[in-house]
Amino acid sequence: MAELHDLRAPTGSRRARKRVGRGPGSGHGKTAGRGHKGHKQRSGGQTNPHFEGGQMPLHRRVPKRGFHPLKRIEYQIVNVRDLDRLEAAEISPEVLKANGLIRALHSPVKILGDGSLEKALVVRAHAFSKSAREKIEAAGGQTVAVAFGAAS
Repeated sequence: MAELHDLRAPTGSRRARKRVGRGPGSGHGKTAGRGHKGHKQRSGGQTNPHFEGGQMPLHRRVPKRGFHPLKRIEYQIVNVRDLDRLEAAEISPEVLKANGLIRALHSPVKILGDGSLEKALVVRAHAFSKSAREKIEAAGGQTVAVAFGAAS
C-alpha cells in the first residue's frame, strides 16, 4: 500500500514555467517570445475589449434612436394595493424598506395607482402618479412629496 510520503505527481503532468528573457541559449531570449516591434510586443500593449482591428466598432455602426437623458431618474415603484397591506398609518421610504417593498433608501420612490386603498394613510414619497394621488386622497389620506436627496 502506498504511503503519503511515497506519493508523486505523474511524469509529465507538471511542466516547468517558461523562463523568458534569459539569453539566446534558452530559446526565449531577446524578444522573449513577443516577436519584433508592434503593439503587442510592448508593455501594456493590449487592445481594449471593443477594439475591432481598426474596423468601425459595433457600438458606432449601430444606429442610435430616441432621446437618452444623461441624468435619468430610475424610481423604485410601489403600487397603492401594496400600501393597503401595511399596518402603519404613516408610510415613508423607511417603512417601505422595512416591509420589503423597496430595495434601497438611496433611490427615489414613486407610488403608482394599481389596485385600491381602503384606509386613510399619510404617504411620503418622491413622486406620485395622478391616479395614485387620487386614490389615496379619496380614501381620506394625504400625499406628501419629498424632494429627492432630502430626509424623508
